[in-house]
Amino acid sequence: MSAYLAEFLGTAILILLGDGVVANVVLNKTKGNNSGLIVIAVGWALAVAIPAFIFGPISGASFNPALTLALAVIGKFSWAKVPGYIIAQILGGIVGACLVYLHYKNHFDATDDADAKRDVFCTSPAIKDTFQNFVSEFIGTFILVFTLLGFANTKFADGVGGFVVGGIILVIGLSLGGTTGYAINPARDLGPRIAHAFLPIKNKQGSNWGYAWIPVVGPICGGIVASVFFKMIF
Repeated sequence: MSAYLAEFLGTAILILLGDGVVANVVLNKTKGNNSGLIVIAVGWALAVAIPAFIFGPISGASFNPALTLALAVIGKFSWAKVPGYIIAQILGGIVGACLVYLHYKNHFDATDDADAKRDVFCTSPAIKDTFQNFVSEFIGTFILVFTLLGFANTKFADGVGGFVVGGIILVIGLSLGGTTGYAINPARDLGPRIAHAFLPIKNKQGSNWGYAWIPVVGPICGGIVASVFFKMIF
């Protein structure tokens, strides 16, 4: 149970800090309003790295159903644990998103742009194109999983691994994040999107469920292909 709890808490912290930096940038009257993509990318990188430091020794710090499934496909993770991990990750995403709303409630109320408020919780494409949006999420997650597997073959000093994970998230955000907002993690998108659907956000619009499958299926496919490709090479 400690591993499942670690995945739940780790994902909750990841979303609290990751969606929190988006809220700080896009919501009205915050201290960080309009501070831009660099702030979001750095914030998200640290949001992933921090719980990885805390919970890595307990659960492996997956926090991502696409990564969990990718590791299971190539025999690096037990299939018996997959359902529990994914449930814990999605529930953690929901809780983390609710905490973001609680923290920034006054700023949600002060923001008229319903799309901006939804973007705090979940991703959306800069240009709507189903195929290209899917490809973007596929490529981003392929790079995430392939590089994580690659770095696992390198011996680092104690405590360095978390910084490496954060660096991977940072470069993906800066290099590949301009198209869809780089979900690269179904729990990161689906959990907060569920939270957006039921939270009493002032003047909100729909949760864009027509798009929601892309940041779920795209990362899962990209992660699995990356893991299989990696195993074929190494």
